[in-house]
Amino acid sequence: MKTLTKEFKKTIEAWHVVSNILSTIHTEEQYNNAVDLLDTLINKVTKGENFIIESLIDTLGTLIKDYEDRNFPEPEGDPIGCLKFLMNEHDIKEYELIELGSRNDILNILEGKKHLNVEQIKALSKKFHVSPAVFI
Repeated sequence: MKTLTKEFKKTIEAWHVVSNILSTIHTEEQYNNAVDLLDTLINKVTKGENFIIESLIDTLGTLIKDYEDRNFPEPEGDPIGCLKFLMNEHDIKEYELIELGSRNDILNILEGKKHLNVEQIKALSKKFHVSPAVFI
């Protein structure tokens, strides 16, 4: 075996700490922790450019997407069609979508008169355990 580089040796030594955050996600608890950490990192990076945190966001996002692809099949179609499908699958009524705002906001979104905003997309993806891409 080739001689390990100094950086790689350091990585192996630190892996027991790093792997608690950056490792293949196997459980729903690990998934929820990873999503919470990703949200925290995204909020932190919006306050200023940080290439190290951005790299961590990319890596963590890839691990989360891998878990979602394996565990949460996503409906295909337009965002509102997907929302209606998920509502039906989870037996959720319009008035229960408080994440979207007022009853009027909910109806306007479901009728296609109003688009979902970023906060609504994040809330819906968390509620239904799907990628935010479903609602974009």
